[in-house]
Amino acid sequence: MSDLVFYTHPQSRGRIVRWMLEECEAPYQTEIVHYGLQMKTPPYTDINPMGKVPAIVHQGRVVTECAAIIAYLADVFPAATLVPPAAQRQDYYRWLFFAAGPFEQATTNNALGFVVSEEKQRMVGYGNFDLVVNTLARAVSAHPYIAGDHFSAVDVYVGSQIGYGLQFGTLPDRAEFRDYFARLENRPARLRATQMDDALINKPG
Repeated sequence: MSDLVFYTHPQSRGRIVRWMLEECEAPYQTEIVHYGLQMKTPPYTDINPMGKVPAIVHQGRVVTECAAIIAYLADVFPAATLVPPAAQRQDYYRWLFFAAGPFEQATTNNALGFVVSEEKQRMVGYGNFDLVVNTLARAVSAHPYIAGDHFSAVDVYVGSQIGYGLQFGTLPDRAEFRDYFARLENRPARLRATQMDDALINKPG
């Protein structure tokens, strides 16, 4: 078995991690986990008790949650240079956790039709959907990449979410988002990852 095993489904957030793995040029083994019983029972729930993908096992240790996997891979494969220098990581961490927290919460609730009343907005981590969208739009238009002038791991995570949001209509079709995603969508690693997952979706049987 490989030192790095990637558990995923081609129609899941695992596509984000696949892109990151391809950016790292890391050797890895892919294990497809199917929705339903396989994902919700052992042996897979011994890896992720939440019964969801993606997950990785690297040198016998488990990492789950997309943002955590992205950050971990960037750290353990430094040759890929996907992490800014230590003194320049403020925006890298800021927007990674913004996307994993307020952005995902706000877009999920909005897609489900759940609107937080004005008097309750202080109780949630994002206030309201428009505030989150406007904040992200400013962030992705301030620099070529969200953490500055150079592509980094946080662009894989944020870029994937913006790409999905534009594709499925869970994010407003704004020029800031289109322009930012256009700088990412044709990266060779992303194209390879997309081709791999699309082939799995279309695989007979």
